Amino acid sequence: MKRVRCPKCENFIIFDETKYETGRSLVFECPSCNKQFGIRIGVSKLRGTQKEDSNPDENSNEFGVGSLVVIENAFHFKQVLPLKMGDNVVGRHMRDNRINCAIETVDPSVDMHHCVVNVSHDKKGKLKYTLRDGPSNTGTFVENVILGDREQRVIHEGTLFTIGATSIILRTSDTENSNNDYL
Repeated sequence: MKRVRCPKCENFIIFDETKYETGRSLVFECPSCNKQFGIRIGVSKLRGTQKEDSNPDENSNEFGVGSLVVIENAFHFKQVLPLKMGDNVVGRHMRDNRINCAIETVDPSVDMHHCVVNVSHDKKGKLKYTLRDGPSNTGTFVENVILGDREQRVIHEGTLFTIGATSIILRTSDTENSNNDYL
């Protein structure tokens, strides 16, 4: 299954690409805004919206401080979001949304500014990861326990947290010493 993004409202349309040969043109009508647009199978002008096609390496990132592996439970699309030092605001991708960890999702229970993962150094110079809620409408759950208002929780390699119906796993920069069997 593939998904394409409507150029007008940015909603996803999912279709079965195996029914069409490479090079064929398809026309879609967005069910949300009724915009008609076309694509050609095998030629993508979209900027990396088909995350399931790529095989991202969750252990690598340009800043070297870790990443978030996002698994959207509705369609099982996997995304890898690199982390940077300081606050990493996690939320739903929307046009003109100025967050630095935008999740491309159709999950309406993920807010535009859902939670924050802070990356800093502890007293020994090691990287420390702290999670706090945005605040969000549906809450942030760390291993099935909801974070309270203004509560921060230190998270570690492999910590599973949930925002809406979307699961996220923290990958730290020192993953070579960890077990990667849970994906």
